[in-house]
Amino acid sequence: MDELVDIITLQNLEQKMPQWDAASSNQLYALVDMGSNGIRFSISDLSPPRSRLLRCMYRERAAISLLDALSGPSLAFPDETIKLVSHTLARFRAIAVDDYGVPIEHMRVFATEAMRRAQNATTMLQAIRTASPGLSVYILAPEVETLFGAVGARSGFDNVKGLFLDLGGGSVQMTYLDTYAAKAGAQGDAFSPEVVAALAGQSLPFGAARLIKIFDSGDSHAQAAAISQLRGGLSAAFQTLCARFSSLATAAAQAQQITDGMEGEDRSGIDIYLCGGGFRGYGSMLMHKHPIQPYPIPLIGSFTVSGQLFGKTKDMLEANESFDGKIFGMSKRRRAQFPAIVAVVDALIAAVPHIRSVTFCSGGNREGALMMSLPPDIRDTNPMTGSQHIIETAPSDRGEQAASIQDVLDTLRSAFPPDIDLATTTTIFGLQLGSFYANQIWTRLGDDAVANASAALHSAVSCPDQPGLTHLARAVLGVTLCARWGACLAPIDEQLHKNLRALMKAADPNAPFWADYTGAVTGAMALLIRKCPKTQDALKRTIRFRSTAEHGKKLKIHLDILVGEEAARRVDLQTLVELFNSVKKQKHGGMKVIVTVNTSVDPSHL
Repeated sequence: MDELVDIITLQNLEQKMPQWDAASSNQLYALVDMGSNGIRFSISDLSPPRSRLLRCMYRERAAISLLDALSGPSLAFPDETIKLVSHTLARFRAIAVDDYGVPIEHMRVFATEAMRRAQNATTMLQAIRTASPGLSVYILAPEVETLFGAVGARSGFDNVKGLFLDLGGGSVQMTYLDTYAAKAGAQGDAFSPEVVAALAGQSLPFGAARLIKIFDSGDSHAQAAAISQLRGGLSAAFQTLCARFSSLATAAAQAQQITDGMEGEDRSGIDIYLCGGGFRGYGSMLMHKHPIQPYPIPLIGSFTVSGQLFGKTKDMLEANESFDGKIFGMSKRRRAQFPAIVAVVDALIAAVPHIRSVTFCSGGNREGALMMSLPPDIRDTNPMTGSQHIIETAPSDRGEQAASIQDVLDTLRSAFPPDIDLATTTTIFGLQLGSFYANQIWTRLGDDAVANASAALHSAVSCPDQPGLTHLARAVLGVTLCARWGACLAPIDEQLHKNLRALMKAADPNAPFWADYTGAVTGAMALLIRKCPKTQDALKRTIRFRSTAEHGKKLKIHLDILVGEEAARRVDLQTLVELFNSVKKQKHGGMKVIVTVNTSVDPSHL
């Protein structure tokens, strides 16, 4: 390639990609990913203190397959494709710069496998630069594509430990990322764990679009050779990663014991994170065939299945062939590529012993590029936590300290028996959802309970677009908030409520009970405190909880609600007890709550 072709490598990454500046007056960044199957464009806001959330302001996808456009023995783009791509990127540039005000130096275009293979890539690049003056266009080296893919997938989580694979149109990448070991200083490298993963990453030229061409050619020998090379390549890639990372080698050895029928740890196995359109298509098929129907959360990001369900490739292939209707999340093109996708999944299953879990990731190259522009201390921040937000910052007339999210959560925690380890429970506390939940307790006060219970369910399914919210976390958040409003549901919402609870119960049989209990406790708080508390003392003087637990065959909680004398005069105390009737009606396998209400001049002293 000539000098027009600018390639991003690990060595020049910091120089070529825009680096985030916390002091910048403009925090908007625009990225275009010229993938082999389509061209994706997004504008993101990296304003502090929410930079780590990579908040997307605008996104669009142009259905232009660069890999399909490559034609002839020279693998060249036809003139009409070059014209279409250059015009599309010029439109993206106008949206970013003219409509949203993104500085041109904050905009990058990067291309992957199709552009790496094209013999006339320089012609394409020249056309783009002519149509879009000042626009920076780069081709990613394979190791940088691996880096961006893995980090983009990781962007939706805090700590991760597992294999990362990205299936695009032209290639499939595999690497391993263990942020736990890196933070503990066990990585043993001077580079960041992300760069270490990229350096160790393996890339194979068997993307979904490229592989389906071989399958559709009718050449059985070429198809058999491709499958053999794919399986051998993924197996070799896995072994190479095991040799490079001791924690993966240990996990693989324990997993192999289970695969061989030998005694192994109950929770042994390899966790896998998948990104890229091909794998997301397989995830959509798994949702379509999931035991919980209809599957209650329509988002592919953070969708997790067991290795056993993931391995039912024959069932997925049969469903793709036999189902005539629309499968949610899958285009006609993706369904046409599905046999190739299944071939990659089968090769992955053959290469990795005892896959424990598989998580599908919404993040990709664009999110990875944004993450790598952030400094490590922000990149490593848990997106689900952070500083506790002040609810009311204005000082009171008496100089009392303002109430915070933490004060609300402390009051909620006091309703849980002290011998219950909340960190290990499937609750808003165990899943680190406390701040999200507390911020929504006193919202929508102008609507009725039915509307609010419904809104709680639906908002947890579709909003917020928050990294770190797994499908289980969304279910727990939605069902708990629904219970805060008494779970008064219209018939149209009952199926969603039922399926969200089924998703929770599959992960933890006690999760629905804790959601109902937490919601009822919150309802008691909200009944006595009619708007968001302004001060710590106002909260403490109004309501506190004491609880103990009987651990017999089934858990029995004795909850004492302590109500301030002044607050007690404003409410029928029996109503507080009745809030827990919904917990009793659910018949949680014998788990019970016994509620008593006491008044006190100042419950904060108890």
